[in-house]
Amino acid sequence: MSGSLDHSDKGQTAPDLSIQMALSSDQALEIVLENVLCFLSSRHDRNAASLVCKSWYRAEALTRSELFIGNCYSVSPQRVTQRFRQVRSVSIKGKPRFSDFSLLPRNWGAYFATWLVSMVDVYRGLEKVYLKRMCITDDDLAFLAHNFPALKDIVLVCCEGFGTSGLAFVASECRNIRVLDLIDCDVSDDDEDWISWFPESSTSLESLTFDCVESPINFEALERLVIRSPSLKKLCLNEYITIGQLYRLMVRAPQLTHLGTGSFSPSELVVHGEQEPDYAAAFAACKSLICLSGFKEIVPDHLAALNPVCANLVTLNFSYAHINAEQLKSVISRCVKLKSLWVLDSITDEGLQAVAATCKDLLELRVFPTDAADDADGPVTEVGLLAISVGCRKLRSVLYFCQRMTNTAVTAMSKNCPDLEVFRLCIIGLHRPDPVTGEAMDEGFGAIVKNCKKLTRLAVSGLLTDKAFCYIGQYGKLLRTLSVAFAGDSDLGLRYVLKGCPMLRKLEIRDSPFGDLALHSGLHHYYNMRFLWMSSCRVTHKACEQIARQLPRLVVEMISKDEDKEETSEYVETLYMYRSLEGPRADAPGFVRIL
Repeated sequence: MSGSLDHSDKGQTAPDLSIQMALSSDQALEIVLENVLCFLSSRHDRNAASLVCKSWYRAEALTRSELFIGNCYSVSPQRVTQRFRQVRSVSIKGKPRFSDFSLLPRNWGAYFATWLVSMVDVYRGLEKVYLKRMCITDDDLAFLAHNFPALKDIVLVCCEGFGTSGLAFVASECRNIRVLDLIDCDVSDDDEDWISWFPESSTSLESLTFDCVESPINFEALERLVIRSPSLKKLCLNEYITIGQLYRLMVRAPQLTHLGTGSFSPSELVVHGEQEPDYAAAFAACKSLICLSGFKEIVPDHLAALNPVCANLVTLNFSYAHINAEQLKSVISRCVKLKSLWVLDSITDEGLQAVAATCKDLLELRVFPTDAADDADGPVTEVGLLAISVGCRKLRSVLYFCQRMTNTAVTAMSKNCPDLEVFRLCIIGLHRPDPVTGEAMDEGFGAIVKNCKKLTRLAVSGLLTDKAFCYIGQYGKLLRTLSVAFAGDSDLGLRYVLKGCPMLRKLEIRDSPFGDLALHSGLHHYYNMRFLWMSSCRVTHKACEQIARQLPRLVVEMISKDEDKEETSEYVETLYMYRSLEGPRADAPGFVRIL
């Protein structure tokens, strides 16, 4: 027949051609889908996309270059590397946050070595590693530096297990290193001059943070490194760097945007009777400087040197600086662009009032406690918080340590700063009520969750009854992280939270009267959470065993601070529950019992 296709000549039947066309169509759609998914940068959006169907699941895995693991035991490294083959950036979190408060023994786990073994054959092009609360040894750092030649960024936050020997391996072997940031890590002193191991040629270094390294640094080697690093933008020094040495570094690197000043203490020139340099001129030359931190062992007379850069500062961290209100005011009155401020409570309410009067664009405020306070009510009170709420109405995040607080001030904060996303109020002392009315702090925290519609993180303290938790369950619909300490009346309080907060992912509780009934009320929710931590509560071993049987994909760890201590109490010392695709981990120490 005229115009007909001669299948015998083509060697194909009509069904074969249909199948081929269908396959070609599917392949074309997958190619289009992969190109579209490349523009998705949010991990939450990517996770949602992978759930649409099998083809989306495959395409999302093929195009994911950044990997985030919120709990290193929630999935095995083998499963991750089998699914995601094109990863260039890895971020892994290990221990729960309460480990920062010495509530978790050091050798609990979270070892990076198991991840390295799986990553080495698949992620040869790895460029960035971000670890938080992980245990990483010197051998791990040596293995990382030697086997991942494309590595550019290493960021370690609250990590332990390594020392200056491991840093020497990184400095010598990571030839393309751009970022080496050590933040609040426990770094052992191995008497290794790690700074000298950086290559003698020009480097690509953009950020170097070592303020947590509690050992002397070879300053001459550091100065040479700064000179041959023209791209260096961020430099955070430890307390062994004097202000005289800081001056020499700033003169060499006027392009800095972020500076951690080190000790900010008198230089060696003062000891020898020589004239000190013009520190203010050095700061004035750093015209791009927008972030200042450090100031350990600060000498107040040197604060005036900061005046030339204050007008451009966006971030100011005085969390190590024991300065008073007058000293703070001399600096803060010039910081009109400030968006983030960390301070000690030594600045008192008067200092916070000065902040409120000047920093109208402030987005984040953290007020940390000093070791001791002469005032029975504490250096900062509801007066300072109220002033901040009136003057800084753009606030998004607040962390406030104090010894007294009123419902009126917290309620005012909720009304004046409705865009708050993070509110952490830590009232030091057990079960402290409103000092004016003597009532519980229920209404204040209730106002926060009711009026701050964007709130995702909340820390509560002080005298709180079940009523406060009822408010949280009723209004905290976007709440993802909740921290509770020394609060609550009964199981009913926690039941309100578990039944009323659908977005809750991280729940941390310590020294509160919540028990078995409260624990069982969250059975419907635990698979959706990253973890639940309960220490010094009233949860029994029997209840934990029941949870483990009812939710087999939930890892239930019962942790004792002393592995040699015989269990005599019916109550669990510490309960840590988390979802996992793999089941119980194999590296649990003796003080951890996994059900």
